[in-house]
Amino acid sequence: MEITRLPDGERRDGRSVAVGTFDGVHLGHREVIAGSDTVLTFDPHPVAIVAPQHTPKLLTTPARKAELIAALGVRELVVIPFDADFAKRTAEEFVDDVLVGALSAAKVAIGENFRFGHKAQGDPRLLAADPRFATTVHPLLEFDGEIVSSSHIRGLVLAGDLAEANRLLGTPFQLCGEVVHGDARGRALGFPTANIVPSEDFACPGHGVYACLASGPHALAGPVPAAVSIGVRPTFKTGRAELIEAYLLDFDGDLYGETLCLDFIARLRGERRFDTPEALVEQMRHDVAQVRELLGDARQASASVSAADDRDNH
Repeated sequence: MEITRLPDGERRDGRSVAVGTFDGVHLGHREVIAGSDTVLTFDPHPVAIVAPQHTPKLLTTPARKAELIAALGVRELVVIPFDADFAKRTAEEFVDDVLVGALSAAKVAIGENFRFGHKAQGDPRLLAADPRFATTVHPLLEFDGEIVSSSHIRGLVLAGDLAEANRLLGTPFQLCGEVVHGDARGRALGFPTANIVPSEDFACPGHGVYACLASGPHALAGPVPAAVSIGVRPTFKTGRAELIEAYLLDFDGDLYGETLCLDFIARLRGERRFDTPEALVEQMRHDVAQVRELLGDARQASASVSAADDRDNH
């Protein structure tokens, strides 16, 4: 079990512990986490071990999940390496060994659909009946008649509905990956792109063009607006699989081998086939103009993000 002290965190007994998988750290998760000083989660996703054929495409990497949880003011993140041996533990053993034995929990917060222990035999009633700690069971959060859930948000991301996905996440959906070499077609057209091959393990927005903020490499020195295309490039018969191509506005540099993170702000349009490269270039100019209108230039975007961070921290 890995215990990470988040900024200003310190080890202490009598913890108030929020327990869950928390993929996406969406608004429903935040209701569960609110007021807790410790978050207990699992890596990999338990479904990947107990029913691998049903493993979901994740919304967040472990690093992104930790970053989002830290931003909620949590003092301590506890990550349990979930493997076949841990999956065999009974619900009672989980409570005795982890919540009480390792964490000395005084309060436990969970969502009403949380299940734990071998064959998911543990439920909120079992926790609530334990006199060694107080249990708070949070009802599932609803927005406009829809339950806020990771699976629902995955569907929104896949459909390209980033506006709704971001509303339920409470923060822009982020995708990260290593910048790889492409066929340099974008550079030849006057729009050089940083290319990422999407991971099979993580959710990826549906094919189309998006307004994003790019960050990560030191060369960027802050978030940079980007026009991002996801698809198989139907105008050209390249034979390549799905690719994420990010044209970073007002940036010209080498990012190969760097990890680039894209915060998806808005969907501009669907993927289209153009009759000529010239028609594609004209559309790309329009896409870039839309991104600039939505997000401004790099300096404005960086300033707006910094201002938002300042508001969140006060």
